[in-house]
Amino acid sequence: MYSISIDKEQINQMPVVSFEGRIVLVDAVSQVRRAIDALRTYPLVGFDTETRPAFKRGVMHHMALMQISAPDICFLFRMNKIGFPDHLRQYIEDDSCQKVGLSLHDDWSVLHRQYKAKPAGFAELQEMVPQFHITDLSLQKLYAILFGQKISKSQRLTNWESDTLTEGQMRYAATDAWACINIYHRLTDGSFHPEQSPYRHDDNHATL
Repeated sequence: MYSISIDKEQINQMPVVSFEGRIVLVDAVSQVRRAIDALRTYPLVGFDTETRPAFKRGVMHHMALMQISAPDICFLFRMNKIGFPDHLRQYIEDDSCQKVGLSLHDDWSVLHRQYKAKPAGFAELQEMVPQFHITDLSLQKLYAILFGQKISKSQRLTNWESDTLTEGQMRYAATDAWACINIYHRLTDGSFHPEQSPYRHDDNHATL
């Protein structure tokens, strides 16, 4: 019996990785249909969202950004500016369009509260990793375990409702969505062998 986990010190020694493809900012409703048409040409996309951080108890902000990434291009939908247009809603609710994300329950709660959305066609990475003996569930730790690379989280608590997003914010957002595709493929293509992981810990009490 064994489990697989990694600590922050190990991650901090790894090379930093980020999305290197094209990033398209969608901040007008008129741009949405073209973006969705492009995304529909891919068999699988990665998904993530960003919300302006709240530093006061009881304060909740609306979803500010929805990032949907293919291997070579990522679309950043600025929901604080465009809302949830029909073409985007239809794509998110289309179970024939395969998407993958992590900790999706939180995103679904926000989308339902704001827009009564009913997402479909999603794979949840946190539900996949236990069968590989992995106990860590964060995106950064999963990526480090599977690829030996570090995803920077330095932009996480920045203002996602700013008039203009910085290059750092856009690259961060795109990387998180893109990373979900890579993790999904590594877990499903047979290339990851948990028994050979350098982060394996023998533990008779591990929970699988």
